[in-house]
Amino acid sequence: MPNVVHPIGVVRSTLHALHDAPNQGDEGAPDADLVLDPRYSAAGADLGAGDEIIVLTWLHRARRDTLAVHPRGDERRPLTGVFSTRSPDRPNPIGLHQVTIVDVVGTTVRVRGLEAIDGTPILDIKPVLGPVDVR
Repeated sequence: MPNVVHPIGVVRSTLHALHDAPNQGDEGAPDADLVLDPRYSAAGADLGAGDEIIVLTWLHRARRDTLAVHPRGDERRPLTGVFSTRSPDRPNPIGLHQVTIVDVVGTTVRVRGLEAIDGTPILDIKPVLGPVDVR
């Protein structure tokens, strides 16, 4: 039986084309909004400015049939299996983005460092955890 994932919101960004998006958020990504579905407002009630979070997205414009890429699109580099890269093109194009919250207004979370394009579905939000002491 297939698993079904339902987006919790959508990214609103000034990045509209894939070629405009930086490879990583710390390479010049503009601030962007995570617009959460209002039915998830209680789930985001404790998010605040300064928080570091992980945003999981569905890279809806990615190719799902790509198994190997030249890292960072540099054809001088050898073909590498996508599971060893951060390529958005992969069998299940799940994006993983560590960002910082700038502001929260209602169900809109403004973040810094998100390289996802406008309209990207948001799957989940998780806090960044510090080191775990397992002693």
